[in-house]
Amino acid sequence: MDRIIAIIKPFRLDAVRTALKGLPVRALTVEEVRGYGRQKGHLELYRGTEYSITFLPKLRLELICPPGDTNRVVEAIRTGARTGRIGDGKILVMEAEGG
Repeated sequence: MDRIIAIIKPFRLDAVRTALKGLPVRALTVEEVRGYGRQKGHLELYRGTEYSITFLPKLRLELICPPGDTNRVVEAIRTGARTGRIGDGKILVMEAEGG
C-alpha cells in the first residue's frame, strides 16, 4: 500500500473529494493545519491596522491506496486541488507500513 499526503487549500476539498470518487482509496483523513511555502503569508487590514499573516490555513489529507493506483490518485488530487496560483500545495507519496 502507498501513503499519500497532500497539503491543499481548504476551499478545494470538495473538488478533491469529487475527483477521488471511483478510485480505490482505502482511507482518507483530513486535518486543518497552518503553514506557508513560497507565498510566505500575506498582509491583512483590520480596523485600519495592517497585520502580517505568516501561517495560512491549509488542509492536510492522508490517503492509503494500492501501489498500482498511486499515479491515478495523485493525478486526481492534483486536478481537484489546482487553482493555478502559488500556494496550491504539495503532494508526497511514500510506502505505507503495517497491516
